[in-house]
Amino acid sequence: MAYLFTSESVSEGHPDKVADQISDALIDNFLAWDEDARVAVETLVTTGQVVLAGEVKSKIYLDVQKIARSVIEKIGYTKSEYMFEANSCGVLSAIHEQSADINQGVDRKTKQEQGAGDQGIMFGYASNETENYMPLALDLAHRLLYELAALRRENKEIPYLRPDAKSQVTLEYSDDHKPQRIDTIVISTQHDDFAEEATMLAKITDDIKHILIPRVKAQLSPELQALFNDDITFHVNPTGKFVIGGPHGDTGLTGRKIIVDTYGGKGAHGGGAFSGKDPSKVDRSAAYATRHIAKNLVAAGVADEILVQISYAIGVKDPMGIYVNTYGTSKVNLNDGEIATKITELFDMTPYGIETRLGLRNPIYSETAAYGHMGRTPKTVTKTFESTTGEIKEVEVNLFTWEKLDFVDKVKEAFGL
Repeated sequence: MAYLFTSESVSEGHPDKVADQISDALIDNFLAWDEDARVAVETLVTTGQVVLAGEVKSKIYLDVQKIARSVIEKIGYTKSEYMFEANSCGVLSAIHEQSADINQGVDRKTKQEQGAGDQGIMFGYASNETENYMPLALDLAHRLLYELAALRRENKEIPYLRPDAKSQVTLEYSDDHKPQRIDTIVISTQHDDFAEEATMLAKITDDIKHILIPRVKAQLSPELQALFNDDITFHVNPTGKFVIGGPHGDTGLTGRKIIVDTYGGKGAHGGGAFSGKDPSKVDRSAAYATRHIAKNLVAAGVADEILVQISYAIGVKDPMGIYVNTYGTSKVNLNDGEIATKITELFDMTPYGIETRLGLRNPIYSETAAYGHMGRTPKTVTKTFESTTGEIKEVEVNLFTWEKLDFVDKVKEAFGL
């Protein structure tokens, strides 16, 4: 029997994502000047106010207010009528030094002996449903909002858009788990007030259907374009009006969109957020590492769909164990437990091994904080940072290294593919 599955996404202007982006900008600035920094920073945003809190161990001092304001400006909160504006909002910092009790569990005589920065479970997932090995519903939900933000910045075809937005995509699947069609699309976008409220909702709905949707479809393969049909149910701004938004409409907190950040409800999630944490926190680094494993195994043909779980104890460098679920899609003559054993032979899953393999002690995190940490395109960019003394530093970094298919040949050899 056919079934429906739904995933959601939120824009860079969503209050929780504003908080994530500020937290990750702070991570990047610390790592740019001190690659050994230990940072766990949370952000709260509300009407006219930003609150920064957390723990840091670093040799560098940052102007955290300036960094927070630059992020808010880049997102697009630059008008006083938003009731949250980059230059006028208050920024309160309650950041203090990292606990010595935690630090002694992480730092060791050699970096190779580094312990996990926390206990916990982390999951990585991949499926051959899309070219980027991500669940399709989430991929489409992200694309809708990424393109909506592009339209906002262009300020031509849809000039009334404001930064806050959410999307949701519901797909119909066949019995053999193949997407058949898009059943429902939900778009809620913040907008300027209309002089003629009677025409407001009709205008926004028409623009979403006839400007946004065609731009997203044009990015897709013919097979995926065919999922769009005349029977899609659209819910555009279903409350009827969305002028009050962003941190003024809803308080935002770091780490409240962990399903948006990962797999949209497919696979599993260990519960730990990513943004605001340096890579010694395995909540972040091991989630990236397990995604890297799952993606390379699916790309190598080990299975059509794979979930990888790993677990750690705080201060202990070796993981408690690795679990694998191929959902009955395995293409090799091994059970899931035997596949997990092969993984331990191929991938160093100590915190130091993960940081080194994926280059995680670099300022690469601001780009992850909106539109998902997984399924993105690896690329090399040059980023510029300014110290409190005015010193300028340019750093060339590799983004989304956990999305690289650089272990496919090793996986094929190990599994005899």
